[in-house]
Amino acid sequence: LILIIIQFNKLNKIQKKLSKFMKGKDAGSLEEDITGLYEDNDFIKKESDKNRKEIKDIQKRLEYCYQKMGMVKYDAFSQMGGQLSFCLCLLNEKDDGFILNSVQSSDGCYTYTKEVKKGECAITLGAEEKEALDKAIGY
Repeated sequence: LILIIIQFNKLNKIQKKLSKFMKGKDAGSLEEDITGLYEDNDFIKKESDKNRKEIKDIQKRLEYCYQKMGMVKYDAFSQMGGQLSFCLCLLNEKDDGFILNSVQSSDGCYTYTKEVKKGECAITLGAEEKEALDKAIGY
């Protein structure tokens, strides 16, 4: 008798859960809902894979974008004031890029560029150019 009462209570709990689960639904609509959930799950998985591929592509492209910058302002000649000359170094993730040196004098402005490969420059660098390169690498 005790076992029957225990089983009856368990059966009532299961029936309550089932009626709550099936509330307002019949077998056909429940099947549609479950099918819809599987379709949504497939869509989410495909979109997630697509997003992963796009993120990898963006990361690969970012390797070649200028990410590091070093700038030094200086007086090229003692007669000029206000530090009008500057060196600008732009490097990508692999420390490839260039140094732009703009020298301001009383005669005009002269601009020079030097190529940087793997953090090194084949042409001898001036003190300001070296400082700009070091700032960019340490960025």
